[in-house]
Amino acid sequence: MKTNTLTSELKSRSEQPAPAKAGLSTRKTSLAKISFARRHVNRSLDTQTLLAVLRGSAPRFFELAEVVGRWVWIQFSEQPAGEVRRQLAELGFHWNNTRQSWQHPCGLYRDRRVSFDPRRKFGSYFAADFMRA
Repeated sequence: MKTNTLTSELKSRSEQPAPAKAGLSTRKTSLAKISFARRHVNRSLDTQTLLAVLRGSAPRFFELAEVVGRWVWIQFSEQPAGEVRRQLAELGFHWNNTRQSWQHPCGLYRDRRVSFDPRRKFGSYFAADFMRA
């Protein structure tokens, strides 16, 4: 009898949702769906090919695109809308919290961070200033 009571008590506990931890939300967020296959292909694009894609399919991103070395960075004055972030992610960009910038490696991946400012070492320019339609 004791085991039946214990078993039914454990069963009823497992059916109840676990209490939420302080400060953590139990609400599920709906993240924008992206094509990871497309993202994977786009991350390997070289700089000039990526800029051509941006100029043709996302001209507002092209206007903001800054070429730093062989990477492409895009910065916004405010946090962009979810759809904009989804498009950037699908184009192969990732968010760099340190530099507050969306960055595209253009096929050049680094396995570690750099402590210097890449703009100073590699130089930078805005693509729209050099590649007019």
